[in-house]
Amino acid sequence: MATKDATVAELTEGFRSSNAALLTEYRGLTVAQLKALRTSIREHATFSVVKNTLTKIAANNAGISSFDEELAGPSAIAFVHGDTVAVAKALRDFSKANPLLVVKSGYFDGAPLSAAEVNRLADLESREVLLAKAAGAMKATLTRAAYVVNAPLSKTVRTVDALRDKQAAAA
Repeated sequence: MATKDATVAELTEGFRSSNAALLTEYRGLTVAQLKALRTSIREHATFSVVKNTLTKIAANNAGISSFDEELAGPSAIAFVHGDTVAVAKALRDFSKANPLLVVKSGYFDGAPLSAAEVNRLADLESREVLLAKAAGAMKATLTRAAYVVNAPLSKTVRTVDALRDKQAAAA
């Protein structure tokens, strides 16, 4: 009983402290395949094989009821503490190579996600790419602003130079 209470407490803390939780079914995967999956997402998430009843209790303790219907069969959860998009991509890519891994649902930013929504999340570009695009857009905007500010000045300089040349030619 004490170990079950400790497991529920650990899972509850996992739900509360993670950015997202992605529920999967791993029926038929080997230990080596699960190890490879854990290794591929280690930087951003922990992947744990869980008992359905204890997970349901822990999720409900954390205020998450969206997993209640999905907790059937051999279940595992990726508790994301880093880039959620990167973990969703890794799970999607792993499930393409190993069709026995099925992403069932998720919970992200206070909202439940269906399997299709997790896949759409995986289709997003990584955080680094989005930041690079934002930085590029800001740089382009600043460059345009600098041009707009400098254009009247350079036009004035050219006009003064032309007037100076005209006066020098007239004299």
